[in-house]
Amino acid sequence: MSVVSIDPWSGQVQYRYEYMGAAEIEARLHAAQRAARAWARTPLEERAALLRRVGGLLRARREALATLIGQEMGKLRREALAEIDKCALACEYYAEHGWRYLEPSPVATEAKKSFVAYQPLGCVFAIMPWNFPFWQVFRFLAPALVAGNVALLKHAVNVPRCADAIGALMAEAGAPEGVLGILHIDNAQAASVIADPRVAAVTLTGSERAGRSVAATAGQNLKKCVLELGGSDAFIVLADADLDAAVATAVASRYGNAGQTCIAAKRFIVVDAVADEFAARFVAAAARLEPGDPADACSTLAPMARGDLADSLHVQVQKSVLAGARRVLGATGDAGSTRFPATVLDGVAPGMPAYDEELFGPVASILRVRDPEEAVRVANDSPYGLGASLWSADRELAERLALGLEAGAVFVNTVVRSDVRLPFGGIKRSGYGRELAEHGIREFVNIKSIWID
Repeated sequence: MSVVSIDPWSGQVQYRYEYMGAAEIEARLHAAQRAARAWARTPLEERAALLRRVGGLLRARREALATLIGQEMGKLRREALAEIDKCALACEYYAEHGWRYLEPSPVATEAKKSFVAYQPLGCVFAIMPWNFPFWQVFRFLAPALVAGNVALLKHAVNVPRCADAIGALMAEAGAPEGVLGILHIDNAQAASVIADPRVAAVTLTGSERAGRSVAATAGQNLKKCVLELGGSDAFIVLADADLDAAVATAVASRYGNAGQTCIAAKRFIVVDAVADEFAARFVAAAARLEPGDPADACSTLAPMARGDLADSLHVQVQKSVLAGARRVLGATGDAGSTRFPATVLDGVAPGMPAYDEELFGPVASILRVRDPEEAVRVANDSPYGLGASLWSADRELAERLALGLEAGAVFVNTVVRSDVRLPFGGIKRSGYGRELAEHGIREFVNIKSIWID
């Protein structure tokens, strides 16, 4: 089947390619199986050295790679450059610290010696999204490789050249054949790869629909699976919050990457005492965003990645307005256009898509509450549980409220982000399992107990 990659800003076809046939898929599975044995036996120092070389190449090629990201999914250039830098940092971090997470852990028992060893599983099959076409890959790849696993990558269909660029970087850095295999395949072919006995585990970052499908196939085949799915992150603003910092962070979080970020702030839950002021400042700041060509340094709002995604978001906005939400910023976009304006909905309440669903694009929802306790209740009144941000000058109160929020991460007085030093992942319909830090690297190892009498 022929597939095209379209520049979201210009609408021009950038690239055409074909899905792989059975023979190509088999060749990559065979190469991964062959490489897995040798890579697991490769000294950790050599695996770490490969990651350092990859990190260096990412930094050396950052300008060209950022251009590629902009052409394939429309990210603003400065955001694309920051994404490449973050990938390099992840490679360097695991090259330096990975051994600490993989060292055998002694356990005091009545045995002469007892400890826990961490050994690679084999081949990890990764199904990755388009919104961070390099970072999402390296977020799993760096820890997986340093742990001694090999990987197969099925990337999103609209970022094929980003996938190939990652493969080329790995090869240039000296990765043995089969340590990373790129698969340009459809969903049915991906299900067959999951089921293949040469694949030990699966990791997916993507939609809830994709998560259900991948989890079902992995479960049928008794494969370890990590899912990082959608989010509808709460951004809670209490009466004593620093509004200057909160508004600036709120706008950056909601509209960065054209709002196409799983951990972007999406539901702005503000106590009544400061709701009017927060809303006025937020709307004014959002109105200053300048849509434009992602390659232009003056652009401050990127296009959405695809026209169909923008159309779906428009439907969610229209349904929310019909249900009583007030659109205080943003105009109706043209059907099929990726140029979705910065939009703000106020008066959002249960029963509206803006309350109940994830809005994956540049639309903010403002929800007004009486007090901190209601703020937490409303934040938790969501099927998602990825991240949350909470703003208050009272750190003791903020910590107590943070512990009551149903999310995989809570950031107080700052933006939610994935940090290589901290575990990342969600609960409820945001998925399960963790990436990054020691928790992420240990998702794809055999945690083996050794008892010696």
